[in-house]
Amino acid sequence: MSRDFVRSMPFQAASNPDRLYRIHLDPWLLTALALLMGGGLLVLWSASHQSQETLVNQALRLGIGVVGMVIAGQLDPRIYLRWAPYLYVAGIVLLVLVLASGIVAKGSRRWLEIPGLPRFQPSEMMKIAVPLVVAWYFQERRLPPRFKHTFVAVVLCALPAVLIVMQPDLGTGLLVASGGLGVLLMSGLQWRWIAAAVAVGVASIPAIWPLLHTYQKGRVLTFFDPERDPLGAGWNIIQSKTAIGSGGFFGKGLTNGTQSQLDFLPESQTDFIIAVIGEELGLVGLTAFLVVYFVIIARGLFIATQAPDTFGRLVVGGLTLVFFAYVFVNVAMVSGLLPVVGVPLPLVSFGGTSAITLLVGFGIIMSIHTHRNW
Repeated sequence: MSRDFVRSMPFQAASNPDRLYRIHLDPWLLTALALLMGGGLLVLWSASHQSQETLVNQALRLGIGVVGMVIAGQLDPRIYLRWAPYLYVAGIVLLVLVLASGIVAKGSRRWLEIPGLPRFQPSEMMKIAVPLVVAWYFQERRLPPRFKHTFVAVVLCALPAVLIVMQPDLGTGLLVASGGLGVLLMSGLQWRWIAAAVAVGVASIPAIWPLLHTYQKGRVLTFFDPERDPLGAGWNIIQSKTAIGSGGFFGKGLTNGTQSQLDFLPESQTDFIIAVIGEELGLVGLTAFLVVYFVIIARGLFIATQAPDTFGRLVVGGLTLVFFAYVFVNVAMVSGLLPVVGVPLPLVSFGGTSAITLLVGFGIIMSIHTHRNW
């Protein structure tokens, strides 16, 4: 693909523009996201033992996220291009402040409290800042990237990821790195470099193992053999697989799950909520949720191909791959295909910060897609 083609790829106007496009919202993404959030609220209500308070709190957080998405969609993409490096630097400074004086909760130092502002988690903003800054760095450079430019991009991804892992928060660190690496993949990175990076990663495992925390080592060992500690570290994955398997084809029905309703399944409202879907809605329910996720991811990648320039294409691709990483890691860890790393099911698990961040990211995607001339 020539440089001129990448820089000036024409934008294909929507065949049936409507009011949503005029206010910079994509109807396909909006519909799929609404279905996902509506189904998520229904499952969360069941998983929380029909708690109205939990349902209302989550609905309010999603509402804030939707407002953020709409606002992000109205901003001209040139604003994101201009402010990308400043947002990244501000995020790095906040991550350093978290390590120096952050609030400790459940053994991790992840939150920051600044006078006059509500408590927040700076690592979440890096899921947007990292794809933006890597795309900004590649905007005026020849693609596929040369080695020195690839090296700089990897450093831009690794710096915040390392600071987040030091909190410690391995799951969020991986998601932040995946956003920047997704931009690298979209930039046309050569496959031999990807293969070399995978080989280096595998070879460095013996050096990384001693640096892991005790609980992280336990998660890895439990991944290979959950039965080694069935009442301790292996409890979560054993119960989640039991819940999914017991749901059968149609499930037991909402509020009728035994593993979740009788509290055998830990973290049923957050990281392991997909096990609740499998138990209460069965294979049919799981498939429905996965289809909606597939539609969102496919639409994001399609929008990336329609982006008018390199920055837009890389940003949309990177943010879409962050969303994909959320889904893949959560489903894989709950199914026992990956070690448990504490990644929520996007827009379904209880929690506000990650949901708001993801929805703002979709607002940026819609902005790039619906602004015709920028």
